[in-house]
Amino acid sequence: MAATRPPLSSVLPPLILGTATFNTQYHPDPTHMPYNSIVSRALLTHKITAFDTSPYYGPSEVLLGDALANTHAPRSSYLLITKAGRIKADVFDYSPAGIRSSVRRSLARLQTPYLDLVYAHDVEFVTPEEVLAAVCELRRLRDEEGLLQYVGISGYPVDVLCSLAEMVYRETGEPLDAVMSYNHFCVQNTRLGHAARLQRFAGAGVDCVLNASMLGMGLLTRVGVDNGPQSLWHPAPSGLRSACHGLAAIAEREGEHLEKVAIQWSMNNWARTGAQFGTTAIPVREEGSAVRQPTRMGISVMGVTNVAELDETWQAWRSVVGDASDEMEAQKRERITRLVEDKMWASLGGWKDYAWESGLARADAVAPGATSQPVPVKERDTSGIAKI
Repeated sequence: MAATRPPLSSVLPPLILGTATFNTQYHPDPTHMPYNSIVSRALLTHKITAFDTSPYYGPSEVLLGDALANTHAPRSSYLLITKAGRIKADVFDYSPAGIRSSVRRSLARLQTPYLDLVYAHDVEFVTPEEVLAAVCELRRLRDEEGLLQYVGISGYPVDVLCSLAEMVYRETGEPLDAVMSYNHFCVQNTRLGHAARLQRFAGAGVDCVLNASMLGMGLLTRVGVDNGPQSLWHPAPSGLRSACHGLAAIAEREGEHLEKVAIQWSMNNWARTGAQFGTTAIPVREEGSAVRQPTRMGISVMGVTNVAELDETWQAWRSVVGDASDEMEAQKRERITRLVEDKMWASLGGWKDYAWESGLARADAVAPGATSQPVPVKERDTSGIAKI
């Protein structure tokens, strides 16, 4: 039985810095990124106190560990979130030994004696039995060795995440602390916010559901994914890439940048839509001690490649947690909402809520003992990273 600890929803902040961008899939040489400045400014200036990474994100864990060490901030002042189980694009090791090795390697890379939250990474690519074994091993490392505090799963297909959360609860009697979904609550795709799926997470007892990839792994940017390193690996079909790239002109006509619109719409709406699975650790308003309602706020994971992007995202975030009675801010939020939901969704047409296939051939085979054959690697989407 797990030791008594506060629920994750009372610990996680509502905004987390993801570091999938500290990787060659976003930068030709991540060691030349301003990663020290990004992490230092996030933690010390903007008070962003949680960081998400993975051993699958190339040098991300090492760079994040070095950057945090360089801040000289006490370990108790921030949370570290990483993942285990995915090694390379087409290599997974969910065995107990593999999970143990991954956790210990992450501890060394991140220069920490413990991890706050560990996900089984990209769970759709392995069998339910493997997911269950990995979750059980992570919980053993939590309870018997004290190497981590909370356990969750992450992946792309929301229905698979729902089914696996239900399976873990059914088989172990203990719900998952967290589920992280990516690219499923953004301007292009809002499947994560559908009531039926949220009800399934609730039924499985999941405490926190985190939303990542507010920019669709680069789809919702002025540059798009065809003009950068993402062009080599992004799983979006050409029609979706084109449809999303066309949103930049719609934003421009309204005097906005697509990135700003996408981030602000996603954060603002997930703060409310995901509140049931959000955090109670909501920042107070600068001008007083009142905590903004609702009493829980949906948690977003952002990713940036430079300090300017960090500052822009932080400014958008301030509008989400700002004074709810500020009429000017309310008007800005309404203008963004109308721009997205009236104009951008109409432009997307059939590409709205489109999701590419990811994972095993039978995504519905989620009960232990069910027959499930993996799709050959060449037929899979094996990108599965870059949660921005």
